[in-house]
Amino acid sequence: MLRLSRSLTAFAPTALLLVLAPFAVSFAAAPLACAQTAPSPDAPPVSTVPDAPEEEQPAATTLRVNVNLVSLYFTVRDKHNGLVSTLTKKDCGILEDKQPQTIKNFSSEADLPLTLGILLDTSGSQQNVLYLEQQAGGNFLRDILRPKDEAFLVTFDVGVNLEQDFTNNANELIRAMDKAQINTAGGNGSMGVPGIGQGPIPTQGAPKGTLLYDAVAQVSNDKLRTETGRKALILLTDGEDEGSVTKPNQAIEAAQKANAIIYVILIADRPFYAYHGPFGYTGDMQMRKLTEETGGRVINVGNNGKKMEDAFAQIEQELRTQYLASYTPTNNKLDGGYRKLDISCQGDGLKIQARKGYYAIGEPQ
Repeated sequence: MLRLSRSLTAFAPTALLLVLAPFAVSFAAAPLACAQTAPSPDAPPVSTVPDAPEEEQPAATTLRVNVNLVSLYFTVRDKHNGLVSTLTKKDCGILEDKQPQTIKNFSSEADLPLTLGILLDTSGSQQNVLYLEQQAGGNFLRDILRPKDEAFLVTFDVGVNLEQDFTNNANELIRAMDKAQINTAGGNGSMGVPGIGQGPIPTQGAPKGTLLYDAVAQVSNDKLRTETGRKALILLTDGEDEGSVTKPNQAIEAAQKANAIIYVILIADRPFYAYHGPFGYTGDMQMRKLTEETGGRVINVGNNGKKMEDAFAQIEQELRTQYLASYTPTNNKLDGGYRKLDISCQGDGLKIQARKGYYAIGEPQ
């Protein structure tokens, strides 16, 4: 369960992101109780709170039995790495498991509402760079949020904590971000015995450190899986995980089933790793697959505040320069299987940034 910094309550969903299918993963921590029924892909987001316990709730999906329409968000860059916004349906093609698909709808989406999750690493390794994340993150939220967008803030360290639930108010998100503090098993910013500081007492096993993959999976399952439209997660982290129950591939699967694009702003205090751990820094390698499989990317900013501001600006530009292509797959079996995707567009040296596949999960009858 996500532990709230104010009280132990469940996530309450709203808004949107990339489009395909949801998923429920078992964690050591119980999943959150609040869920939302996903409307049709073209309808505005609607929020409901079910009366039944979570285990009795039907899983929502964006791959409908009655429509069976797969919708993909993607960005295109030219050989000079500039974003391309002038392509049409005749310029692009989609392969699903190497089989050509017929694109039904194709559009350039600059203003479609966005659901955004900010995941902030507050583990001990981030102590010297947290203030940079707070400053640049606040400016980003002021710039990107539009009237129909919503965002939430989660911190992860020895736990996974909802600091601000869905809101369109950038100031509320910024206040929550500014209040974030480094937390280890021994309290804020200090290593020590769990329970002596402000950190939680582990319920089992050794003290945990950085529950990055748990955070991605829990947020994907409990916050995003029933949202429709464009959905993105932005992780501000050094990419190092310590103590997650969730494996990297499980985190990727959860994000894919929630149709979420993942961006990682890799911010690492490299001197920290000169004195901690026998293996040094490996976060950049771990994060590339997480982002590439979901249609996002890693932007490495080191510990440079200006580079971080530029990274946020790049993400904002990409999210506002996306294409949306929809098709009815030739394989119409909703068997829960994973389908590999390959999108190509005609043009000199064009590079496509898109998710690598989806899970064909139908709406329960």
